[in-house]
Amino acid sequence: MSGMQKGFVQVYTGNGKGKTTAALGLVVRAAGAGYKTYFAQFMKSYNYSELVSLKKLSEWITIEQFGDDSFVFKREKPSRELIKSILNGIKIAEQNMLSGKYDLIVLDEICVSIYFGLISIQRVIDLINKKPENVELILTGRYCPEEILKTADLVTEMKEVKHYYNLGITSRKGIES
Repeated sequence: MSGMQKGFVQVYTGNGKGKTTAALGLVVRAAGAGYKTYFAQFMKSYNYSELVSLKKLSEWITIEQFGDDSFVFKREKPSRELIKSILNGIKIAEQNMLSGKYDLIVLDEICVSIYFGLISIQRVIDLINKKPENVELILTGRYCPEEILKTADLVTEMKEVKHYYNLGITSRKGIES
């Protein structure tokens, strides 16, 4: 590690666009400063464009995906396999956080994973409480629980004022996916 002296807990939440994008911007900035990041995406299995970009920065950024969100669109209960994948992902993220190899840890869409009951609030708080002093921890996703908001050092709420989704515009490659 390059030696971040003091790391904080950041949360990007709310119904507006830009939570993952903000986290990605932060890790790209951190890479420019020589910091290493472990980026865990929860409930995302699609080949998002950021995966292609971040491979070019693989010396500084490691990204992995755990689970998917297909149960939401199918209006089904999440499968045991999905829950197992999310729990495995948080375990791997925690191991990486404690390994001494990374300066930043991102838990992308972890708040949504809590909302859908794939992981408990307490499990995430336990991870937050184990955060080493010199590691920055970023949590993203809608519906962030109050318990996590109280624990965080920085909270940014993305508020939707207007969105072209409401006009029927779907996710655009390179912009939303």
